[in-house]
Amino acid sequence: MARYKIGIIEGDGIGPEVIRAALKFLDEIGEFEIVKVNAGYEYFRRAGRPIEEGGMETLREMDAVLKGPLTTLPGSETIKSINVMLRQELDLYANVRPFKSFRGISLRDLNFVIVRENTEGLYSGVEGRFKDIALSARFVTKAGCERIVRYAFNLARAEGFRKVTAVHKANILKVGDGFFRQIFLDIARDFPDIESDEVYVDAAAYYIVKEPKRFNIIVTLNLYGDILSDLAAGLVGSLGLCGSALIGDSIAVFEPVHGSAPDIAGRGIANPIGSIVSLGLMLKYLGTKNGDERMLKASKAVDNAVRNVLERREVLTPDLGGSSGTEGMTNAILAEFRELQNAE
Repeated sequence: MARYKIGIIEGDGIGPEVIRAALKFLDEIGEFEIVKVNAGYEYFRRAGRPIEEGGMETLREMDAVLKGPLTTLPGSETIKSINVMLRQELDLYANVRPFKSFRGISLRDLNFVIVRENTEGLYSGVEGRFKDIALSARFVTKAGCERIVRYAFNLARAEGFRKVTAVHKANILKVGDGFFRQIFLDIARDFPDIESDEVYVDAAAYYIVKEPKRFNIIVTLNLYGDILSDLAAGLVGSLGLCGSALIGDSIAVFEPVHGSAPDIAGRGIANPIGSIVSLGLMLKYLGTKNGDERMLKASKAVDNAVRNVLERREVLTPDLGGSSGTEGMTNAILAEFRELQNAE
């Protein structure tokens, strides 16, 4: 009997390809009931709605959700971001993105986590236009700041990190960013065992490139975290190598950092590692939440399998300078995963 119900949103573009790759690992582990939910831009084009009827309620009933990338088009005439809708509807307030270098692949030696507030800020989507003036409202709430900052400090404790850095622009945005900054400073006093500091967002971009080891956990507002995450992914070696966890109090969604890449969809060359890494984060979440040692061991095996295959540099997808396809990379990691599981 399946122990966990996992919601699956395949997504747009290369989403179905990379999610199918991750599902091979769930098949290998067992204990999962897979529940597919249709959502995304392509589904909207077919059905006239961003998510299937009752889909949000179905997601809330899951133990976790694995999601592919969803297309968001520019322009005020297009539908609003379905990604943002999911985050706000499910209250996935913490966007957690780990970045760790791979020997021979990454541009810098780094190991830090960006914890990004995920439901507020400029991504609130409240905009308007009056004649030649376009207005975008940014919301920064006390409750939103408090819970994301506390999440970051608690994560530092749980993962053995020694420092949490607040990233903001409070020297210019004195009210909104200043509010976030003050809440960070206040909460930091509750964690005397964790070092805390602060960096302006432009300086943070510089230091991520020049001195990435100065960071352990970065906690920041929505837009800043989104931009800095892509910068960090570039240093890791590719957007295709990075996964993320979107955490709420009652549900969590896991997805690759990269976009839907419609230009390579269906060609079998997409890098599946982002979705496989996201799967590993999901297994860790399930294991931690439920005290399930088997899920924790499987999560570690997924991470080690990815690392071992990448650092051998024998099987690489085109984004990493290789010629292997999605299936070849998936099968290489799956074979390594099996070996690691059997060795225990």
